[in-house]
Amino acid sequence: MCGIVGVISSTERNVVSDLVEGLRRLEYRGYDSSGVAVIADGKLQRRRRAGKLVNLEVDLKKDPIAGSSGIAHTRWATHGVPNDQNAHPHLTDQVAIVHNGIIENYHVLKEQLIKRGVHFSSDTDTEVILHLVEEFLEQGLNPFNAVKETLGVVRGAFAIALLFRDYPDLLIAARSGPPLAIGYGKEEMYIGSDAVALSHLTQHVTFLEDGDIAVLEASNANIYNFKGEPVKRSIQQSKLSNSSIDKSGFDHFMLKEIHEQPDVIRRTLSEYLNVSHTGLHFRPLPFALENVSRLTIVACGTAFYAGMVAKYWFENIARIPVELDIASEFRYRQPPMPKDGVSLFISQSGETADTLAAQAYVRSQGQPSLGIINVANSSLARAVDVTFLTQAGPEIGVASTKAFTTQLCVLAVLALAFAQAKKTISKEDFAQCCRDLSQLPMLIEQTLALKDSVASVARSLLEVDNVLYIGRGASYPLALEGALKLKEISYVHAEGFAAGELKHGPIALVEEAVPTVAIAPFDSLFEKTVSNIQEILSRKGPIILLSDEKGHSLFTSQAIKRIILPSTSSFIAPMVYAIPTQLLAYYTAVLKGTDVDQPRNLAKSVTVE
Repeated sequence: MCGIVGVISSTERNVVSDLVEGLRRLEYRGYDSSGVAVIADGKLQRRRRAGKLVNLEVDLKKDPIAGSSGIAHTRWATHGVPNDQNAHPHLTDQVAIVHNGIIENYHVLKEQLIKRGVHFSSDTDTEVILHLVEEFLEQGLNPFNAVKETLGVVRGAFAIALLFRDYPDLLIAARSGPPLAIGYGKEEMYIGSDAVALSHLTQHVTFLEDGDIAVLEASNANIYNFKGEPVKRSIQQSKLSNSSIDKSGFDHFMLKEIHEQPDVIRRTLSEYLNVSHTGLHFRPLPFALENVSRLTIVACGTAFYAGMVAKYWFENIARIPVELDIASEFRYRQPPMPKDGVSLFISQSGETADTLAAQAYVRSQGQPSLGIINVANSSLARAVDVTFLTQAGPEIGVASTKAFTTQLCVLAVLALAFAQAKKTISKEDFAQCCRDLSQLPMLIEQTLALKDSVASVARSLLEVDNVLYIGRGASYPLALEGALKLKEISYVHAEGFAAGELKHGPIALVEEAVPTVAIAPFDSLFEKTVSNIQEILSRKGPIILLSDEKGHSLFTSQAIKRIILPSTSSFIAPMVYAIPTQLLAYYTAVLKGTDVDQPRNLAKSVTVE
C-alpha cells in the first residue's frame, strides 16, 4: 500500500535525495503517484507527480526544492483517481501530511469542515486530517495536542506523518493499523513505513504499536499513546543490507527472488530441521500438539494457497482436521473456535489488515495462534503466541515467489511435527520425509536450470487471452497459485481448477486458443490426471505439461509442450513444481512487456481493508 518516509536533521543538509531514495525502496509496495514536501525559507514547499517515481525525479530536477526536514509518499489510490491533484503530500500554509490508510468517517467530517468554510483541493480522505489539525492549531493548541485531538475525531486505519511550518525542528507521526518505523541517526531522525525504507539511512529502528504517536526532533524521539501518556518502545537492530534490496544483476527483482529460493529454503529448513539426525527443532509451544483437535488456517492471496497445500499434509500425514479460510471472509463469519483447537496465520509481511483482524478475533475467543511470517517485527509476529519465521529475506517483487516456497517448507515441518506428536507417522516415513526436505534445495536448483525451456514454452502464451491450470491433490492449490501469478504480472486471464472438476463445467472453455497448464507429478493421482489431459487433447486443447520423465513418457501428442522436472517425492513436489509456474508467469510477462515487479493496480502489502 502507500509508502511513507520522513527525515528531520539538525544539519543544514538537503534531505530531498534521501527522501526520494526511501521512496524508491518502497516502490515494491505498489503505487500510482509520489511526492515530497520540505520546510524551506519559512514555507512548506512540495513537488508531486502521478505515475512512476521517475516522474517526480524529473520534476525535482527541473524545479528543485531543498530543506533539512521533509516527508515523502508513494500513493496507492483509494479515494480519488491517481493524478497530481490527489498525490501526497497534502498541505496548507501551516501543515503538510502524508497518509497510508482509509478514514472511514471522512464524508461526515468533510461535510462539517466545508460548512465551516474549509476549501478542499483533492478528492482524498487524507485532507480531512490535514484540515482538522490546522483547525486545532488555530485554536491555540501545539502540534502534538492538535494531532492528538484530531485522532480522537477520525475513525479508520491510518499511518500518518506531519510537518509544521512554524515548528521546523519537529515531525509527528502516528499509527493505527498500517505499520510505521522510527529510525535513529546521528543528529537526525527518520520515519518510514518499514525498515526497508530506512535501510540506506540507519540500522537502528523502533516499530510503533497501534495507538502510538511519535514526536521526532533531530536528536530524539518521544512516543505517546493516543491519550497523551508516554510509552516505551525498544530500539532494534535491523539486519537489512543494500544487497538484499537491489537486483544483483538480474533484470527484475522477481527473477532474482525466484533464483534465491534454493538458498532461502536451505536457510529456512536449517531453522527447524536437523538434517544429520533427521529430527525437528523449534522452541516449545504453549500447548501440546497431541491434544489439538482442529487446526484453522487463515491467510490471503498466495499465502492462502500455501495453506491450501498444507491442508493436504496436515490431514493426510497428521490426521488432524483442518479448516481453511480466506482472512477477509473469516473475520466476518466469526466461527466458533474450540478451546482445544489452534489457529495458524500465514503472511509474508505480517501487516495484512484482514489477517490481523482475523487473528484478533481468534485471540478474543481464547484460542492460541501460530504465525508463519517473513518479517520478524511485524504486527502479526507480535500478536501471535508463536512465530515461525520463513527466512526468505526482503521480497521486493509484488508477486510472491520465495515467500511462498519458504511458507510451504515451514508448513511441511509443522505437519511432520503434528504427525510425530500424534503418532500418525512411522519412524521410517518420518525419517524419509526429513531426508526429502533436505534434498529440496538441490532439486530446486535443478529445476531452475530449466529456465530456458520454460522461457521457450512461454512464447506460446504471448498471443492468448485465456489460460487454464489444472491439478489434483496438493497440485490443485498450485494450479490456483500458477493462475494467480500469470494474472498478476502478465495480465492474461487465467483460472485454476481441480482436474476432477473439468467435466463439471470448465471443460466448456477448452478450445484450440485456450492452453491448459497441467501440473502432474508422477504420484498416486497421476493416472487420474492423465484422463483429464486426454479429455482436453481430444477437444484440440493445447497442453503445457509439468511432470517428470515418467509422466512425460506416457504422452506422445504433438499438442503437448513439455517442461520435464526432476523426479521427486509427492511430499515435497509442491515446492518443486511451484518453480516452473513462477518462471512461466515471469517469462510471459517479460515477453508481453508488462511491469513485472510492480504490476498495475497491485500492492505488495494490503494494510487496509
